[in-house]
Amino acid sequence: MLHLSIIFRLKNKHCGGKEMDDVDRKIVSRLLKNGRASYRELGEAVGYTIMGAKRRVEKMLSEGLIHISAGVNIEKLKLHAALVLIEFDSREALKRCLEKFKECPRIVNMFTLFAGYNLAVLIVAEDKDTLESESMEKCSLRCNPGIRRTEFYPVGTVLFSPFMRIRMDLVTKDREISPCNVACNSCERYQINRCVGCPATKYYRGSL
Repeated sequence: MLHLSIIFRLKNKHCGGKEMDDVDRKIVSRLLKNGRASYRELGEAVGYTIMGAKRRVEKMLSEGLIHISAGVNIEKLKLHAALVLIEFDSREALKRCLEKFKECPRIVNMFTLFAGYNLAVLIVAEDKDTLESESMEKCSLRCNPGIRRTEFYPVGTVLFSPFMRIRMDLVTKDREISPCNVACNSCERYQINRCVGCPATKYYRGSL
């Protein structure tokens, strides 16, 4: 269910960013296929010694070009994903939302947008009932002041990699109140078993 994944950032060199050469790209390509590849394997792929490959990887890591981490296979865990689009009526409303949900364990990633909607959020849930709760209950991103309009799109088939960077460090199962300040045990959908609760709370009964 887990594999080591590599996240990399490419910046336009004309804007003061970093640039990858052919050797860097070959190393990154190999790491994308196997995040556990040894320096020997990486060196053989680019014609470098073990130390040469190690220096290349460490340089990209130190410059922030790549980040190696574990990805969770949402298909193996039978998690359901959804994309939430939100348009806020002000920058302040957007900031309040980001602050409120910054420690939400269901959020995989957030993206600000340049036109139309202000924010796109990728979330996961353990089942369709819980996903529905994420679309309409107090813990939902959509239930916040300052929202003009919002769309909620459950994800169908994952066409590329099913491995996602689920923020497992936030699945603590020890809080009385969720990070977004909702009490799961007082929620009607939780009480009638239509939601497994927040993974950060002690009331959580899901699979994460």
